[in-house]
Amino acid sequence: MIPTNEKTQKKSYIRYVITAYLTFWLMVLVLCGGASMVLHASPLTMRWLSNLCAWSPTIVLFVLFSKLQPSNTKKAFFQKNFSGRLRPSIILGCIGLVTGIFLLSAWFVSLWTKVSFSSMFSIGTYPIWLSVILSLCSGPTGEECGWRGYLRYELQDHFGFVKGNVLLGVIWAFWHTVLWFVDNEYTTGIELVIYIIANVIVMTALNMIMAIVLERENNLFYAVLIHFCFNLPYCFLLSGIEFYVVMSILYFAAATVLVLLRKKYITT
Repeated sequence: MIPTNEKTQKKSYIRYVITAYLTFWLMVLVLCGGASMVLHASPLTMRWLSNLCAWSPTIVLFVLFSKLQPSNTKKAFFQKNFSGRLRPSIILGCIGLVTGIFLLSAWFVSLWTKVSFSSMFSIGTYPIWLSVILSLCSGPTGEECGWRGYLRYELQDHFGFVKGNVLLGVIWAFWHTVLWFVDNEYTTGIELVIYIIANVIVMTALNMIMAIVLERENNLFYAVLIHFCFNLPYCFLLSGIEFYVVMSILYFAAATVLVLLRKKYITT
């Protein structure tokens, strides 16, 4: 028989996941859909609205906080999740790993498709400073309190470190399901299938990388940084489905190596 407190814990995180999914999907369909189809909002307005939608995991966390964390306070929650030291070596390592995988993926794709490396990038739709702000104010700051600040602990406690973070990565990936069909150029056929599979692999691997870093120094700044470094380059990328294939392979390899080295990493 499962103890009552364990049942309550399981019920809490399942409630959180379901509510975070429904809130995000409804916000995207109602806010973004309404603004686009009814108000004919500008692309920049739509981008800000999508950024607002990205905050749904954190919004849900704090709306349900007393039920999800009945023995905790919001102050204690933040103190716990930002308690780790900020080490320059880890900061540079996070930036180097995520940026390096992105650039290496682009380089491999340039060889694969026989196009120049430089032709795979553009200045982007917006000025660089605005792209930086838009990228920072979306998922990196909007999602991390929910996924890595709350749900990571719950799943690790229930399933263990590796299984819990694989599950969290899959949950995080499929939370984006609505975007795969309303905000994606690959909407049908084999390319959509490849895109979805690549997203699940990459986001599960990226979550595992975040979890290993946070196990070493428990500070959500690192998760925000990794998420930001992952998102920003897409503002300037010009590539096809090949990029996602290559990137999924590289992220899977990087996450696998880090899992194998995890015990040594967290003790050094």
